[in-house]
Amino acid sequence: MEDVEVEDETSKDISSFIQIYRSGSEGPVLLLLHGGGHSALSWAVFSAVIFNRISCRVVAMDLRGHGDTKVKNCDDLSAETMAKDIGKVVEALYGENPPPIMMIGHSMGGAIAVHTAAANHVPSLLGLCVIDVVEGTAMDALNSMQNFLRSRPKTFKSVENAIEWSVKSGQIRNIESARVSMIGQVKKCEDPLDSPAISKSIVEGIIEEEEEEEEERESNNKRKKDDDLEVKKECLYTWRIELANTEKYWDGWFRGLSSLFLSCSVPKLLLLAGVDRLDKDLTIGQMQGKFQMQVLPQCGHTVHEDAPEKVSDGA
Repeated sequence: MEDVEVEDETSKDISSFIQIYRSGSEGPVLLLLHGGGHSALSWAVFSAVIFNRISCRVVAMDLRGHGDTKVKNCDDLSAETMAKDIGKVVEALYGENPPPIMMIGHSMGGAIAVHTAAANHVPSLLGLCVIDVVEGTAMDALNSMQNFLRSRPKTFKSVENAIEWSVKSGQIRNIESARVSMIGQVKKCEDPLDSPAISKSIVEGIIEEEEEEEEERESNNKRKKDDDLEVKKECLYTWRIELANTEKYWDGWFRGLSSLFLSCSVPKLLLLAGVDRLDKDLTIGQMQGKFQMQVLPQCGHTVHEDAPEKVSDGA
């Protein structure tokens, strides 16, 4: 784990630090880009598996606004800005003569990988692997994304509670990966009483709301005050990034993605959790042999976490 210092475009006097995890000393570099709300730790189990398959180097980075990366304009999650970040990290690590690099991106990270490749920010790129992101499906899903985000718990009692939720909800189906990945998705609430999930009286998921009879109101009010004192003592956890606030960038991540993907000149692989995710442009492109495709059924959206062995074999 280390910070890579990159220059801030708005001010040369201000440095940004992008958190990366890297391992391996020889072979091509696998540059791993996580999905929205996740972090580089999303790739932990996959990285361990791929090292047993091939001789390579792995670089996984926390994209801006995610994980432990610290940049000046952390709210700027435009595809253009994040693609430039990736180019800066590659330059900072390897200078003017970078080794052969294969980019692998999941969901939002897959979209950013495509934008990065299309803009030639990684001149030594030898291949592109995109995991479970297709323009048509992604654009259709945007309408319901806010509802999905609102349905998630706002806080957790502990990291273990967050891990348990991620597995039970199906967000991550592999408990081994969830134990590492969720650490990069949640953080301690700075002030429990100001955390998103706390109402004026109780914490959602920690204190169950009861229907009180009128004659019990006085005793219940006392109990609520006692509960609030307990809440103050709780070390609550919440999401590291409020994805609902990134909505203005969603369209830019995914619109035109299929044609951009097909235009990339390097060999391309598309890994999907289901064939139904394929849109018209990609269906035609796949029939024309413009990219390789592999469907991994019985996986959730976080394909590389649910089935790291299969993704390693495919990649």
